[in-house]
Amino acid sequence: MTSFRALVVGLGVQGEKRQKAAGPDFVGTVDPVNPKAKFKSAYDVPLDSYDAVLACIPDEPKVELLKYFLSNGKHVLVEKPLWAEKDSDIVELEKIARDKGVICYTAYNHRFEPHFVRMRNLISSGKLGRIYSCRMFYGNGTARLVRNSEWRDQGAGVLPDLGSHLLDTCRFWFGDMADTFRIIAANRFENRAPDHVIIGSEKNQPRLELEMTLLMWRNHFTCDILAENGSAHIESLCKWGPSIFTERWRVLPSGRPSEQSTTLVQSDPTWDEEYAYFKKLCTSGTKTSLATDLWLQQTLSRLSQEAAL
Repeated sequence: MTSFRALVVGLGVQGEKRQKAAGPDFVGTVDPVNPKAKFKSAYDVPLDSYDAVLACIPDEPKVELLKYFLSNGKHVLVEKPLWAEKDSDIVELEKIARDKGVICYTAYNHRFEPHFVRMRNLISSGKLGRIYSCRMFYGNGTARLVRNSEWRDQGAGVLPDLGSHLLDTCRFWFGDMADTFRIIAANRFENRAPDHVIIGSEKNQPRLELEMTLLMWRNHFTCDILAENGSAHIESLCKWGPSIFTERWRVLPSGRPSEQSTTLVQSDPTWDEEYAYFKKLCTSGTKTSLATDLWLQQTLSRLSQEAAL
């Protein structure tokens, strides 16, 4: 591929971020209501004018639009989560992408957060020994914005929004896992749909506890991993920085552990890093796999039904 031309579909907050990340690859925008968009419908864009789509679109039209793009030989980056009415829709999307030799990639930009990568590398190195427990907390302060939205304050609320990130991070760090998660708490403190949820799994290795909320007035993320040889911790993301990664190494039989911390004060690098990764997938002949998306859909669908009740 001598050139790589990216079309942004959905010119909202995410779409503007994707347009910026695409840089010179960007060739146009589609949005039914934003007057800055060149086209109102994706079907009006000449197929020979772009190679890839950055799809920043609501859940409802995702499957139909993705089938259209993939069937016409276009690579697609789609904002998370990849929801579908039926599991078979996701299987079909994967088949179309493979048959056409194009990439269908669901964006989980936190995989490119520097300390998330650092944590994955530490886990895979085996230095921690047996990992006992992982607890993550992800909170923002958007409860009122969600409550005032006509479509966001419904269903399982915060669970599919932030829970998809946390569950994907578990897969990123620990690999494939069984769907043994359960709802520990689902609260509606300010909103009609749950604005504070805790899920957990005692049967996976390590045990997992994931807390998410719209009621953390200063956006924040924390992670604590407890293991045989020490522990590892993340405090905050780069976009909310400073972001701190701490390793502590156990002293036997007891005592103050040795400790090393890395602090990052920088702008959010994940959008540019993820776009570069997506472009590399598209130009390297990699085959599409939506196995993680299928697992997330099945897991979150079951948990969302429980949380909504």
